[in-house]
Amino acid sequence: MLRNREIQILLLLMGAISLVGIVLAASFALNAAIITLITAVLLIGCCFWFTSWRYREIEKLSGYLRQISSGDYSLDVRDNQEGELSILKNDIYKVTLRLSEQSSLLQQDKVKLTNAISDISHQLRTPLTSMTVMADLLSEPELPAEKRKEFTNNIRTQLERIGWLVTSLLKFSKIDAGTIQFKQEPIFVRDLVQKALEPVLVPMDIKEQTVLVEGDDRVRFTGDLNWTAEAILNILKNCVEHTPQGGRVAISFTENALFTEIIIGDNGKGIPKEDLPYIFKRFYKGKNASEDSVGIGLALAQSIITSQNGDIEVKSEAGKGTQFRIKFYKQVV
Repeated sequence: MLRNREIQILLLLMGAISLVGIVLAASFALNAAIITLITAVLLIGCCFWFTSWRYREIEKLSGYLRQISSGDYSLDVRDNQEGELSILKNDIYKVTLRLSEQSSLLQQDKVKLTNAISDISHQLRTPLTSMTVMADLLSEPELPAEKRKEFTNNIRTQLERIGWLVTSLLKFSKIDAGTIQFKQEPIFVRDLVQKALEPVLVPMDIKEQTVLVEGDDRVRFTGDLNWTAEAILNILKNCVEHTPQGGRVAISFTENALFTEIIIGDNGKGIPKEDLPYIFKRFYKGKNASEDSVGIGLALAQSIITSQNGDIEVKSEAGKGTQFRIKFYKQVV
């Protein structure tokens, strides 16, 4: 403490003031000088003790901060007394809690990232292995032309699957990072439905499925047309995939003072009850999922919808079909 230049200057000033006071008191009376000396010594002693105590408290806080920097957030320095040090202790404790929460979130993010990398690796391993085998077979000079064509088509299909997976993962990463600026513009739901239906009309025609669209042309909500169409498309793909030959997909939409609702349903085989809580989880594949399913479409749809002040829920009954209910809530001022 005495090495501190500020303390040295303080002691010198206090000593000088005390000396001047003693000299002035001695000019009046010896007893006054003695009393002034004793008072000065007591005051300087009290100041020295108080400053020493503050230094010890600050040293404790420094040790506490060193423990925090090493990752120990278990200490509690809260002090309900009045004073600068008490306020400082409480502020440090608040910062410690924030750091602890952030550390916990970072750890969770690391676990999620590890799991995501593991899932992506698993999803890519199968098509890559398949393409490697077929590429080796294609190198055989005596391979029949029919088989060569079949293997080439299979490789092209696997490449398209990998491309779709990588594109979807990039979209996920942008949404998770908050780098996507969703547009806030009026969207008429009928236009949205038509845009989302276009890519699945051919698969529906091949399976002789019908689609029924019901709703007022004036129904609308505020959002991003292209991203919302992407979400609706992924839901429609799921419906088309799980609806049998000659099945039906129904789309209806309504609007009220609180939200705009879009209902998409099919009369397919439905989703098993035990799979319902997990169908929006990334890379989750239910019992009725096809072999080519990656388990990312519905998760991407949910992420897009919830990022636009929306909500999605699903109801399903085995053998009777599945229904997706999407709500886009209105902004309340």
